Amino acid sequence: MNGANGLWTRCVASLREQVSETTWQMWLSSVAPLSVDDDTLILSVPNVLVRDRVATRFLPLIEETLAAIAGEPMRARLRVVEQPLAIPDTVETELPRAGAAHTGRVRRGDPGPTADPTLSRPNGARGMPRSAEPEPTVMLDPRFLFDTFVAASSNRLAHAAAQAVAETPGRSYNPLFIYGDSGLGKTHLLHAIGNYVHENFPMRKVLYVTTETFLNDFVDSLRMSTTIAFKRRYRECDVLLIDDVQFMENREGLQEEFFHTYNDLHGAGKQIVLTADRPPKSIETLEDRLRSRFLSGLITEIDPPDFETRLAILRSKAEADHDNMPDDVLEFIATHVKNNIRELEGALIRVTAFASLNRESISLTQAERVLSDIVWAGEPRRITPQMIREATANSYGFTVDAICGPSRTRPLVTARQVAMYLVRDLTEFSYPAIARVFGGRDHTTVIHAVDKITKQMKERRQIYDQVTELRLELKNGA
Repeated sequence: MNGANGLWTRCVASLREQVSETTWQMWLSSVAPLSVDDDTLILSVPNVLVRDRVATRFLPLIEETLAAIAGEPMRARLRVVEQPLAIPDTVETELPRAGAAHTGRVRRGDPGPTADPTLSRPNGARGMPRSAEPEPTVMLDPRFLFDTFVAASSNRLAHAAAQAVAETPGRSYNPLFIYGDSGLGKTHLLHAIGNYVHENFPMRKVLYVTTETFLNDFVDSLRMSTTIAFKRRYRECDVLLIDDVQFMENREGLQEEFFHTYNDLHGAGKQIVLTADRPPKSIETLEDRLRSRFLSGLITEIDPPDFETRLAILRSKAEADHDNMPDDVLEFIATHVKNNIRELEGALIRVTAFASLNRESISLTQAERVLSDIVWAGEPRRITPQMIREATANSYGFTVDAICGPSRTRPLVTARQVAMYLVRDLTEFSYPAIARVFGGRDHTTVIHAVDKITKQMKERRQIYDQVTELRLELKNGA
C-alpha cells in the first residue's frame, strides 16, 4: 500500500496541473490508491458513475502520467468501493446578497473520506441535500473567458450578444446562434458564457457539448435503454451550449431528439446557444422546423479578423505567456497569417519555441526564417489527417494502425501526440474530430497532447526539430 500511496501522490501532483480545478473536484478528487500489482495500479472509486467517467475520459491521461513517473509503461485499473454517505449535521451556506456578485462558495464541516463525490459542484459547493444540489454537468475550459477574448469589429456583435446571454440567461436572445469559419473564436465564446454563468449564478446548471457528444450520448441511451437519463441530462439544465450543429446534417433521428429537447428547454425559459460554420439557412438537410427555431433568435456572424485585430490577439497571447515579442515580429506574423486565429497562435508558438531552444532574443530576421513556409507559400496545399498520420508514422518508424491503436509505449505515445498536434495546427478539425480519427479517443486526450507538444517544443530541441520537419514535409508535399 505504501508503494501505491507514494505513486499515486506523485501522480496527483502532475494530474492537477493538467486538468482544471473543476474537473479535479468533480471527477478525480475521490479516486484513491489500493495496491500495485506488477505494472498495474489499482485505484478505488466511490461509485459506478465516477468509474465510468474516469474510465472513458481520464484513464489515458492517468496511465500516461503514471508511465512518466515510473519510467516504464503502467496501467491503471478502477475498482468500485462503495461507501456510505456521510453528511455533516450542520451545513452553513453563504448565499449571495441581492445585487452582489455570486461566488458559489459554501462553508461547511469536513465530510470525511466517505463523502459522495456526486454531490460536488464545479464551484466547490458540496454537502447540500441531494434534492437541492445540481448534478455535475460540464468541463469548461477556464482559459476561455470574456476577459481573454479580443473583441473587434469582426466579432463585436457576437461578443456583445454572448455577454448579454451570460448576464441574463434565458431572457436575452434565446436562442443565440453564432456562425463563422473554424478557428475564429466560436468555441471560446461558448466556454466564456458557461464560465460566467458558473461564476455568477452557481445554482444554475450549464451543459456544454459538441454535436458529436450529443449524438454519442443519444446513441448510447438507445443502446443501453437509458433514454430517461439522457433526457434528464439535456432537459434539466439551465443553459445548453451546443457546438458545431452543422453536423446534424443527414441525421434525422438526432434532429428529432434535439427538436424535442429544444422545445422543452425553450418553453421553460432556459437559455440555448448554438454555433456552426454557416448560418441555419445554409445547413442542408436540416429540418425546416429546426431551422425556423434557430432563425427565431439572434443570428450573429464572426468574420476573419482584420490586421488590427490579429495584432491585438498576438499581443494578448504574448502577454499571457510572458513572452517579450518585438512589435515588428508581431506585425510580420499578423501580416502573413490572415484567416485563422488558430494558425495565428501556432505561428507565434513556432517563433517563441525556436528562440527559447536556441537561447536567442526574438527578432524579425529570425521570425522570417522560422516562418518561411508561410511567407513564400503559394496556393496552400490541402492537408488531411490521413496525410499527417502517414507522414508521422513513417518518420517515427511505426504503422498508422499503431499510431491509432491502444499501445502506450513511450516512443509511440510521443509520435501519436505529435500527429495530433499537427492535425490541430494544419487542419480545421476540432478536438472531438481529431479524437475520432485517432481511434475514437476522448477529446480531452487530444487537448492534453496538443498542450504537451506545445510546451515541449519550447523545451526540447528534438521535439521542435521533428515537428518542424514534418510540418515542412506536409506543406511542401515531400
